[in-house]
Amino acid sequence: MSEPLVLNEYRYFDSDPSIRKIAYELYGDVKDLPIVSPHGHVDPTLFAHNKPFPDPTELILIPDHYVFRMLYSQGIPMESIGVPVVDGTKVETDHRKIWQIFAENFYLFNGTPSGAWLNHEFSIVFGIKEKLNGQNAQQIYDQIQQQLETPAFRPRALFEKFNIEVLTTTDGTEDSLQHHQTIRGSGWKGRVIPCFRPDAVVNMMHASWNQKVAELGEASGTEIDSFRTYIRALEGRREFFKQMGAVSTDQAALTPYTHELSANEAEEIFQRALKHKASAQDAMLFTAHMFMEMARMSIEDGLVMQIHPGSFRNHNQHVYQKFGADKGCDIPVQTEYTNNLYELLNKYGNDRRLKLIVFTLDETSYARELAPLAGHYPAMKLGPAWWFNDSIEGMMRYRLQVTETAGIYNTVGFNDDTRAFPSIPARHDVSRRIDSNFLAYLVARHVIDLGEARRMSKALAYDLVKDAYNL
Repeated sequence: MSEPLVLNEYRYFDSDPSIRKIAYELYGDVKDLPIVSPHGHVDPTLFAHNKPFPDPTELILIPDHYVFRMLYSQGIPMESIGVPVVDGTKVETDHRKIWQIFAENFYLFNGTPSGAWLNHEFSIVFGIKEKLNGQNAQQIYDQIQQQLETPAFRPRALFEKFNIEVLTTTDGTEDSLQHHQTIRGSGWKGRVIPCFRPDAVVNMMHASWNQKVAELGEASGTEIDSFRTYIRALEGRREFFKQMGAVSTDQAALTPYTHELSANEAEEIFQRALKHKASAQDAMLFTAHMFMEMARMSIEDGLVMQIHPGSFRNHNQHVYQKFGADKGCDIPVQTEYTNNLYELLNKYGNDRRLKLIVFTLDETSYARELAPLAGHYPAMKLGPAWWFNDSIEGMMRYRLQVTETAGIYNTVGFNDDTRAFPSIPARHDVSRRIDSNFLAYLVARHVIDLGEARRMSKALAYDLVKDAYNL
């Protein structure tokens, strides 16, 4: 028997009626504000071509590693849910079968942020009236499929329906940005902009580093045979990204270690890497130096600098070797910031021309290190609760640990960081509800008054992200 899918209008608010009442009022002020999505992984091809989404599985499941991560943890083979194998071995391609497996196991997402997002998508975006399960799986599949075949559910129409003001993608340094060019030339008014992601040409331990450096050279029209020409190529590509609307860069690393090498040291390491002779120590020092270089470039060209360390990538080597990267087996590690960011912040942290947004997967560092750093250095802002912390309780913990030291104005609002396009309004709705609840908690305890809470609520939902990313 199917149960009705009903989203309570007071969901995620405190059970204390005095807090809940204030939270609901604050949320009402911001729930319909435009969405600014400054950091994400939605494929720009969607908006360049504006073709109908093929089916519910292609739209909702395949882009979302949160989904198959959970299913895999319960022993469900990735092949059975259509995750491609590196060697081309056949996997399940019947999207209805994949959807059936997902529906039969949908209960696994109860109490998780994925469950909250998915139920929002089903109810608000697609108008589904029943909770998804194995019995009604195909009926709900058909309901969604019928809608996907209509003009109202094409990518650009959904972009407008979701009230998205800006959507930022993530793009490699060598990317031609041809899909962004197609979007700009189409006459469509939706604002989809690129973000400069240099990881593949910075991390010397990446198997394709040499190939990516060669591609960077081709894209920039530069023969890269030295560290100097490498830097020149990066600067040229940053300028091209800016011309295509980019406002930010985004760099990942295992640690946020920053250290400035001498010109000779950087050149020696770079030459070893060109000859495939770089060591792990070389790679660590090179990444640390490139954080310094990227900060320098951001001061010069105005691009906002984002760093997000602390993920042990591809922890499950069996999955990585069989299915490749980004298959849900990246795991957080303990991360230190005070010492690691010392060199960068002492050289550039007092320069207001730099906007440095720092993320973390280690929430134990919020109150101990990150809030005090962001609450002092003019150049540094603290990114929102991210990835594994982008959850109902995680966002509340973030606000409780950060606000006393850094306030809200040294944070940057919210970003959804998603590949799953239809989840964007769901994720922003959760964030707006949790921030409203947090501010209501402060009002109920007379830490702030209602007027201050209203201004802070709008800032968290809209103003801070616009300011932080120069939008």
